Amino acid sequence: MAIRVQAEDFDVGAELAALSDGNPSIGGVASFVGLVRDMAKGDGAGGDAVSAMTLEHYPGMTERQLAAIEAEARARWPLDGVLIIHRYGRLLAGDRIVLAACASAHRAAAFEACWFLMDWLKTKAPFWKQEETPAGARWVAAKEEDDQAAERWYKRAP
Repeated sequence: MAIRVQAEDFDVGAELAALSDGNPSIGGVASFVGLVRDMAKGDGAGGDAVSAMTLEHYPGMTERQLAAIEAEARARWPLDGVLIIHRYGRLLAGDRIVLAACASAHRAAAFEACWFLMDWLKTKAPFWKQEETPAGARWVAAKEEDDQAAERWYKRAP
């Protein structure tokens, strides 16, 4: 199990290499890196410019929830490794926020599990986001589209 909640940036290449090093049964690693966008998602074609985002979390609860999400992924797919790194604090546009990675003997399990991790991280992980825009700071509300994406995993049997 590799779960980290941290303020510091991370080296994607080094993290992915460490996830699979020394395990010749791994056939593939699927990963997702989330970044701070320079535009807030708005209705329609655009949104407000975003210069930074501050992420807050509840220490202890956050790590427990990430561990539960990882355990659910391991129960559903044959995984040889799982990595979740999520940052908190003030991040600038273009900064890395999250790395989710899954290693497995087969690509389908790695891809599906990684997609599952991100859908559940977006809806179940206790992080709160505040965007900085020219109009001022504002909290980011939960999005129905994220809930709909996570919903599909309830319909699939492990």
